[in-house]
Amino acid sequence: MISLVSSPGSGKTAFLERVLTSLRPDYQVAALTGDLATENDARRLAGSQALVKQITTGTLCHLEAAMMQSALDGWEPEHPDFLFHLDFLFIENVGNLVRPSSYDLGEDLRLVLISVTEGEDKPVKYPSIFNSADISIVTKMDLAEAVEFDRDAAYNNIQAVRPGMPVFQVSAKSGDGMEKFLGFLATRLVELRQAAV
Repeated sequence: MISLVSSPGSGKTAFLERVLTSLRPDYQVAALTGDLATENDARRLAGSQALVKQITTGTLCHLEAAMMQSALDGWEPEHPDFLFHLDFLFIENVGNLVRPSSYDLGEDLRLVLISVTEGEDKPVKYPSIFNSADISIVTKMDLAEAVEFDRDAAYNNIQAVRPGMPVFQVSAKSGDGMEKFLGFLATRLVELRQAAV
């Protein structure tokens, strides 16, 4: 189970859409996506042909474990036992870098995404979410040159807050960096399965 947290507009949905589309031919994948209102993200992610369910939070700017449990319980009558056959369940949290850091969803991995358009200082401005995450994803790398994004400064800020945190630089639009990240996920799945034996 892998959760994604980021500020609004970081490219989280585009990234997840690319991940689901890439993984689906070889793995059983599904996604829960949270938002205050609308089912726009769920409709977009459904284009990947993965099972997708929207969680509408109303006024809450984060997901909680009880919301996820309710959503999963609601899925079971439609797709009996599908949870037992999943390789990856992705959780796209509400766009926010503050509240999600305080809520454990029981995920195996938490990804924190920042885009090149947000600037290099997000990690030092929002250290709690980086300290609670396992992986950092820098998105929209196809725009890095145009916005004069300083890769070294961003990397150094991430490491200053969370030393040793793995960082992947990707573009959901061009696909750059995605193969490396997908390879990481495949390796991680093998490791988790071996540890469970």
